[in-house]
Amino acid sequence: MSITITSTVIDISPAIRERIESRFEKLSRRQVDLIAPHVIINKEGLKYQVEATAGVRHDTLFAKAEDDNLYAAIKDLGQKLERQLNRYADKPLAQRAVAAGAAGAVLAGELGDESDDEFDEEFDHEFDEEE
Repeated sequence: MSITITSTVIDISPAIRERIESRFEKLSRRQVDLIAPHVIINKEGLKYQVEATAGVRHDTLFAKAEDDNLYAAIKDLGQKLERQLNRYADKPLAQRAVAAGAAGAVLAGELGDESDDEFDEEFDHEFDEEE
């Protein structure tokens, strides 16, 4: 996976690059393809700000973390992206469960109109009067 890492305030050392790549390797365990991941490192006062964007099918993940320690900010960023990716990966399962529940309710007749029962009673009553 090719990760684009940019920074205007520090030089990207091999150790920083390796830490970021290891965090993204953990994300790849979910077996969701990350499209063009991009990490931006800035420094605001004494704090490092790390932002990341990564495309996934039909969506984009974005996270931002801030800390005095650059490596701690990278760790927080990875955790935020991991939570988003877990939510994204589990979303189809949740949608299928909701759809299956609704389909089961329709088959069981739980979502039918009660007005149909009233109509049947009125129709039966009119039929009885004609005899």
